[in-house]
Amino acid sequence: MSDIQKIKKLRLSTGAGFKDCSAAIEEAAGDLEKAVEILRVKGISKASKKMSRDANEGVVALTNNKDKISVIEVNCETDFVAKNDNFISFVKELSDINNHCNSDLDKIKSQIMKNDKTVNETLVDIIAKIGEKITIGRLKTFSNSNNINFNYLHTVVKDNLSKLAVVVSLETKVTSDKISSFGKQLSMHIAASNPISIDIEGINKEILEKEEQLVFEELKNSGKPDSIIKKISEGKINKFKEENSLLNQPWVMEPKKKVKDIIKELNIPDLKVKEFCRYKIGE
Repeated sequence: MSDIQKIKKLRLSTGAGFKDCSAAIEEAAGDLEKAVEILRVKGISKASKKMSRDANEGVVALTNNKDKISVIEVNCETDFVAKNDNFISFVKELSDINNHCNSDLDKIKSQIMKNDKTVNETLVDIIAKIGEKITIGRLKTFSNSNNINFNYLHTVVKDNLSKLAVVVSLETKVTSDKISSFGKQLSMHIAASNPISIDIEGINKEILEKEEQLVFEELKNSGKPDSIIKKISEGKINKFKEENSLLNQPWVMEPKKKVKDIIKELNIPDLKVKEFCRYKIGE
């Protein structure tokens, strides 16, 4: 086999560039197996160098079956790569693996993909090939066993890949068109309104402390008496809680009512919003 034929074969099997394949074959003295290993080591090195860069683009993938629904965020550096066929193929297969592994990241990384390599090995290879930092971000799986789950994808890149994905889980024994309609509308509401918790009690204390600090910094040089500053501060914090807890947000489809009012009007005694997630690329 000539060197050119070896380079072609190596490029086909590894996806590496012509120059890298040529150099690897030369270093391996024509041994293709050694050349593959050389490229792999170089790929790991390239990938490691790229991991210090920012990756604020990418896609969120969703996989759904009768048992569960899962979402996974995969980040890259540019929107151009987010639309790359190799990147899309990797993420789509990764999304199915994520659903199979119930969003257990350590388990996901060790799973064998269609190319007979682990997810981790494939990730290193694709970073070296595409030339950008690629990372696995947020991920979550919702069981369908005791809940009814709804999802919404916004700015779809392709099939089950989008820039924004929402899953919301409703707890109820009732199945009806009314529930289905509400679930779909609620997932769209969450996409638009970006709540951080279901109710006020669920807002993380650290988030509230940070908001209180920001309000204090805003008011400390206002020249107002401390008693007035305290009242203004309490009002701003209460408003923050209302605006960021799902049940207290104005219903997007009918802003004069709150989400909790719409739930009450449905008149389904056991209906409860159990959990949700909203993943948007860049947030």
